[in-house]
Amino acid sequence: MTVEIDHVDRLLLRELQADASLSQRELAERVGLSQNTCWRRLKRLEESGVIRGRRVEVDRRAVGQGLVVFTMLRTRRHSRDWLQTFRRHVSALPEVVDFYRIGGDYDYMLKIITEDMASFDRVYQRLIDTIELESVTSYFAMEAILENRPLEV
Repeated sequence: MTVEIDHVDRLLLRELQADASLSQRELAERVGLSQNTCWRRLKRLEESGVIRGRRVEVDRRAVGQGLVVFTMLRTRRHSRDWLQTFRRHVSALPEVVDFYRIGGDYDYMLKIITEDMASFDRVYQRLIDTIELESVTSYFAMEAILENRPLEV
């Protein structure tokens, strides 16, 4: 569902993506609105689902999470029950930070962030422990050239 947003909404979204810790007063000043008007617009953007939350961006390396792995999965099973079980299983792995159903040679793609190769292997073992998969292929990131880029709105 697409929500109609105007130029001022886009300014609000850009400012919040750059710094979600801005006070409402600071945000209103940056986009040229009164605090009340700013609050009403933010409320509308939140209620319509455009703004889904506000988060702190943590430097993964600073907290010992230096390894990024993209894991591609292929399965022979596509039943509703299997898919529900699979989604619950993968979603319960805290190291999986992104989880997509995709088209192409693979069925699913996971972005896994861990401390090192040994910790990734433990995640891998938990991943394949109870779920039947046809193939699992992992790609290890050597360098993050662009990561967590804000959306261009």
